[in-house]
Amino acid sequence: MSTPRNVPLRTGIGRGHRGRRRAIATLEFALVAPLLMLLLAGVLDFAMLLRTATCAADAARAGTEYGSRSASATLDYAGMQAAALNSAPGVTGMTASATRSCKCVDGTSVSCGGSCTGGKMLVYVQVTTQATAHTLFEYAALHFSGAVTSKASMRAQ
Repeated sequence: MSTPRNVPLRTGIGRGHRGRRRAIATLEFALVAPLLMLLLAGVLDFAMLLRTATCAADAARAGTEYGSRSASATLDYAGMQAAALNSAPGVTGMTASATRSCKCVDGTSVSCGGSCTGGKMLVYVQVTTQATAHTLFEYAALHFSGAVTSKASMRAQ
């Protein structure tokens, strides 16, 4: 005698295992999901900090580029600060400060109104930018305030 083809040989065996597998998967997800969310929040905080630091560095560079264009631009502190702040419009609360310094060819610092005995005087501009990176969490144990500072210096032409 042969068995009919449409009758399953194992009826009812293994049905309980499928329900248990789903319950175990749900439990595993419930245990792992908070850790994944914490990891994701850390990645987002780091990305926001990196973006703010990159914008501050680019802003400082833009300000020094403006100030190094000519001898008269080295005295335009407001223009250097405006160039720096305008290059990072997405960063709120950024501040910029600009300075001018002079050095002789041998590297000694001199007053910009003075002269160098050994040759030509070189004029440098420096722009410092400061911004605060806003994070999702407070990291009190790390003593991190979120302040980002960047400096750029360039010789005037």
